[in-house]
Amino acid sequence: MENILDDYAHQNALRDVDTRLKLVLGGGAIAVGILSTAPVAPVLIAVSMAAITVFLARIPGRFYATLLAIPLSFAVLSAGVILFLQGGGEPLIALPVGGFTLTATTGSADMAALVLARTFAGMCSLFFIAFTTPMVEIFAVMRGLRLPAEFVDLAMLIYHFIFMLISEAVATHNAQEIRQGYTGFRNSLRSFPMLAGALFVRAWEKGEELILAMDARCYDGKFPLEERKDGPSPQSTAAVAAYLLAVGIIALLTRGIQIF
Repeated sequence: MENILDDYAHQNALRDVDTRLKLVLGGGAIAVGILSTAPVAPVLIAVSMAAITVFLARIPGRFYATLLAIPLSFAVLSAGVILFLQGGGEPLIALPVGGFTLTATTGSADMAALVLARTFAGMCSLFFIAFTTPMVEIFAVMRGLRLPAEFVDLAMLIYHFIFMLISEAVATHNAQEIRQGYTGFRNSLRSFPMLAGALFVRAWEKGEELILAMDARCYDGKFPLEERKDGPSPQSTAAVAAYLLAVGIIALLTRGIQIF
């Protein structure tokens, strides 16, 4: 299951859309959501980007919602802290806790709602890029932008070894569990350092194997990447420009709106 995100990126219905256009759409939506001073535009961005990902890219809605719930759970906790620690405005809720009273005001409620909306918009936009754009195409765009070749190649190697380490960790952990390595706290303390040590050794061995494989293929210091020669269609470009312009105008028109 560790490759499932990359699988969706290669098999989704928006796979053939120009990578640069998808990056502009996702990155522009993130920028508008972050710069918004009211939650209206971020909420609209979150809903629209989620709809594009699920209905146009045809990503399973249940899997998408499950994955989105992970970062949003942290955002909800952060919003709860802001709700009771950020002052300003009229009191809304007062909760006595021990010898203290936690008070939520209109100012703190507006700030918590804005933070939650911004996080929701940013994650939905980021998930749109992750679910519709393979990393190899992002690396090709990076090279097309004339970023240093060493930086792009290093990023490719890091991305490769992330999945290698995940695969090795899962295999080693399963082998330890079969041998009752995590039955009890004491066994877990003994097994985890062994897992970390095995991962270090396997990473070293995989690195040596990769160097040998690269030398056998006459590696000249630069990984080959196929860059797309055709640009985005005028219709797709116009649709992305219209969307970003619309959400930008909405963000400007609603910048003074407060919920509470």
